[in-house]
Amino acid sequence: MGIVFSHYSVLLKECIDGLDIKPNGIYVDLTTGGAGHSYEIVKRLTEGGHHIALDRDDDALMAARQRLAEYSDRVTFVKDNFRNIGSVLDNLGIESVDGVIADLGVSSYQLDTAERGFSYNNDGYLDMRMNKSDALTAYEVVNTYSKDKLKQIIYDYGEEKFAPRIASFIEEARAVKPIETTAELCDIIKSAIPQKARIDGPHPAKRTFQAIRIEVNGELDAIEPAITAAAERLKVGGRLAIISFHSLEDRIVKKTFASLVKGCTCPSDFPVCMCGKKPTLSLVSRKPILPSEKELEENPRSRSAKLRVAERI
Repeated sequence: MGIVFSHYSVLLKECIDGLDIKPNGIYVDLTTGGAGHSYEIVKRLTEGGHHIALDRDDDALMAARQRLAEYSDRVTFVKDNFRNIGSVLDNLGIESVDGVIADLGVSSYQLDTAERGFSYNNDGYLDMRMNKSDALTAYEVVNTYSKDKLKQIIYDYGEEKFAPRIASFIEEARAVKPIETTAELCDIIKSAIPQKARIDGPHPAKRTFQAIRIEVNGELDAIEPAITAAAERLKVGGRLAIISFHSLEDRIVKKTFASLVKGCTCPSDFPVCMCGKKPTLSLVSRKPILPSEKELEENPRSRSAKLRVAERI
């Protein structure tokens, strides 16, 4: 029995257009998920073309194998963290590629599968691991991190102004008994946030759940090294397309792209470049590409998505 990996492929047409697929090219999907983007890439490839489908979630890779079965002769599946794209390509004997895509969002499957513990809408054990082989779970973060560390994570990664209260309420609750489920954590967060803020804002647990998920999976730490390594392995004219879903991710993507577009890292008052670093990318579009109104109607979860595309020079 296969896994039903439901996932709306965000900015799908825009990504495919941005990658400018070459039929005999080599492409990498760093976050394969349900293989929506991968499917559109692979079906455009002909003999000589190849695709590397990368993900750290076993369920995602199983679903991707099912989705891409008819094109299995031109796909290689790899379980790894996307920050390791360099070593993944080395292990496959691939020197350079024509395009790389990454969708940094958590998948609908992960959110909607209660036992994965990602969702504040579905009760399940506090897990949140994208790679179920990893040691750190949301349970460990919630029950073993100090109050100060929890406050910092919730504030920094969730941009949650009530982080001090939420951390205090978590500390009080876990002193009575361990916090084991997403529903328990949700109730604690709701009780910590003033009633007016609960009514006016998004779901009261949204920011805290995002923060804990980012901590569990080391999501932000992997973005800059992944983009830098991917850019290094692109052929001249090759494209890099990155979808982000919140300001923390997009800030890193934008900053990393800007650095690779600029090249030189010398102070601005230097009369000539001394570092010798040359630009490796040029921006395909200066502003991020956003979902259409039609896509927003079909998939409200894509509302915060931003696509940035760059080309190797």
